[in-house]
Order: sequence, then structure tokens, then C-alpha cells
Amino acid sequence: MNISNNLEELSDHGDFHYNTSYEYDAGLGLSEKTIEYISKTKSEDDWLLAFRKKAYEIFKTLALPTALKKDNIDFNNIRYYLSKGNESKRSWDEVPTEIKKTFDRLGIPEKEKKYLAGVEAQFDSESAYSRIKDTLAKDGVIFVDSTIGLKNYPEIFKKFFGTVVPAADNKFSALNSAVFSGGSFIYVPPGVKVKQPLQAYFRINAKNFGQFERTLIVVDEGAELTYMEGCTAPKFETTALHAAVVEIIAKKNSKLQYITAQNWSNNVYNLVTKRGLAYENAEIKWIDCNIGSKKTMKYPCIILSEERAKGEILSVAIASHNQLQDTGAKIIHQASSTTSNILSKSISIGTGLASYKGLVNICENASNCRNNTRCDALLINQNSRTETYPIITVCGGRKNYLQHEASISKIDDEKLYYLQQRGIREKQAISLIINGFVNDLINEFPLEYGIEIKRLIELEIDS
Repeated sequence: MNISNNLEELSDHGDFHYNTSYEYDAGLGLSEKTIEYISKTKSEDDWLLAFRKKAYEIFKTLALPTALKKDNIDFNNIRYYLSKGNESKRSWDEVPTEIKKTFDRLGIPEKEKKYLAGVEAQFDSESAYSRIKDTLAKDGVIFVDSTIGLKNYPEIFKKFFGTVVPAADNKFSALNSAVFSGGSFIYVPPGVKVKQPLQAYFRINAKNFGQFERTLIVVDEGAELTYMEGCTAPKFETTALHAAVVEIIAKKNSKLQYITAQNWSNNVYNLVTKRGLAYENAEIKWIDCNIGSKKTMKYPCIILSEERAKGEILSVAIASHNQLQDTGAKIIHQASSTTSNILSKSISIGTGLASYKGLVNICENASNCRNNTRCDALLINQNSRTETYPIITVCGGRKNYLQHEASISKIDDEKLYYLQQRGIREKQAISLIINGFVNDLINEFPLEYGIEIKRLIELEIDS
């Protein structure tokens, strides 16, 4: 592999921007008028406007997380809704030119042709493109943005919306509930197994912008789905905010794999709430990669609500100079004979701080449950830092088994010396060592994503 050439090809790091005009703009700041503007623009029912306003009142009462109190996020200097129109297109030829150029540059149409069963591409507040393969549509699979989901499939959407992540869960779930726009709605009927992944791509393009997509996925009994999402934004001098909410429901005997590769520019606050609910014998797997952003706070959660449900959370985070990657995992064993696995790897570079916050809870009357947690951290420089905060609670039950392992290591000088003696320059040598550190976890990603993530890691080292 020619690392220099790869770095040149990826030199913009997704950090490009096209000027564009918007038909709908809620303006700067957050108020009831902002919420009414969003709801009116999207032609929503009265119940949803009432839901948004109630969430806004909750948002105002909740305090910022401790890790953000010194950041002085100015919620009145953010735009909460920008759109060219709220109808997503089914053909790339119908997508406005500057938006299509953005997704062409990110390679999304090519990926759709090669190996995806459907794509949704969101540009700022609304989905610009959404399409699923006709064969899946005939099987009853629904894959649309949340606006269409609310209008065309209210009987499913309303039944599950807000049931896994309520508005009052935390300050940013309340904010999302108040101003959400875009995101994916997926429903897979009983017994349908979607063999190719569905993918959504979220792009922040505007300055001083907040993106608040809302994703709801329901996989019915015996069904299977792999869903992937990717995110980028250009770099501005001002702050951008990404506060998404993801709710997933895996019914009896179903399987759902949710893969995320986020590559934000370092002016973005990435504050996301993700939670899944697994019924009897169902399996939920989160695979999560966090690169970039100013601060990321994200702790994917799985609630194992019925017997023999399984949960797995695999994550890798890279905290570069002056960045905080505050990530982790939560698993709640509510039923007997449930099993879970957590594997977390982090890399701290320069003055970067990678913080793991974990929660494993075995509830009262849940017996014969198993959890294995492993956290590995790698420090690249003398000033880079890592922290681990695991919480393990067993409230009762019998024959429960839990295991927690953690390791912290630094770049081995002997390995560096060995590689440099063979003509490999220092940054390439560090990159090789890091690739070895994360390789087993990166192999869990689909091939295209794995290659891209490795290249992004090389860019982080080189910068």
C-alpha cells in the first residue's frame, strides 16, 4: 500500500463545502416559533407539534452534562432547520446539482450500485435522496426518511416512536424531540431477511448548523437487517451541533446489525443517543467508529428484555489533538439466560482524551446471564490521556457471570525502532502499530468501511 498516495487522495478528509441556497430557513436561535416553523413547513399533525413543544419545555429544565459545562454551547447561535424542500428524490438525476456533487464526491451513488440494497442521503435538515431495491419493496420492507414515515406509515411509526428513547431521557434527546428532522424509518416484515445492507449518509453542509435526525428501525419476528450510517461535515470556524436519536426494536428471533462510521470535522459537537430493545431470542449488534468532532458523547445501549436475547457492542474511538471522545456502552439484562459482549478500543493522539463509560446491569430475578467486557486503550504521546469508568450492577438472580478486562498501553519504543531500522518512517511505523491494535475490531466492519476507516486513521496520524 502506498500510504502517501492514499493520504493525497483523501487530503480533504471529507472537509469540502459547496455554497447553496435554501428554500426553508428557520433562522438562528431556538424558541417556540422555531418549532412551529419546522412543524408547519413539514405539514405535521397537531399531536406532533404538541409533542415537540412538550420536549422543548423538558429541554429547558435539564442541565448540560458535566463534560460540556465549560464549553458554553450557544443554542441561540445555531440554525435548527435548513432545507431546499422536504421531498426526497428516487433518482440521483432529480437531486439538486450542488447536493448531488457532494454525494458524488463522497462516493455514495457508486456504493449504491455495487453492494447496497437501499440508500438514504440527508443534506442538512432533510433527506435529498431515498431509494430501496424494488424486490425488497415487494417483500414489504419500508425504508424512507422519518417525514415520509410519519405521513405514510403512522400506524407503525406512532406505535414505536419515543418508546425506547423518551424525550426526557437526557437534555439532547429532549432537544432532538423538539426540533428533529430527517433520519431513517425502516420496517422489516416477519421472516424477511435483507441480505444486502441499507445505508444512510448524513451530511452537514451549512455554517452554524444543527443536525437532528431521528432514526426508528423495527425488525419484526424472524427478520434480519444490516444498517449502516456515515456522517461528515466541512470545517468552519464556528460550532456545529449533531444531536441524533436512534431507536431500534428487534422482535422475537430477529437479528439487527447497526454499523456507524462517523468522521466529523473538529468543529462539531457530536451528542447522540442510541438505544435498542431486544425481545426473546433476538440479537442486536452495534458496531461503532468515532473519528473527528470537537467532543463526542455517545454510549450505545441494548436492553435485553426477554429470555435468550443477545447484545453486542463493538467500538473504536480516536481522540486526536484537543479532542474528547467520550464513548462507551450500556447493556441492561432484564430477563434470564441473556448474554452480552462489549469490546471497546480507543487511541489517544497528541493531547486527545479518550474516555470509556460503561454500564452493565443485571436486574432482579434475571438469572443465568453472561457478560464479557473488554476495554483496551493505546496512548501515542506523553500528553495523550485515557479514562475508564465501568459500572457493573447485579441486583439479584443466580448463576450470573460477568467479566471485565481493561488494558492501557503506549507505543512500544522497541517496535518503533525495529520498524524504523527497516526504512519505515516514524509516522508510517506508528500507523502500522495502530492498525495492528484495532485490526480485529475493524474486521467486524464491511470491507468497504474497514478500508475507509484504516485510511482515516492514517490521516489522523499524519495530521
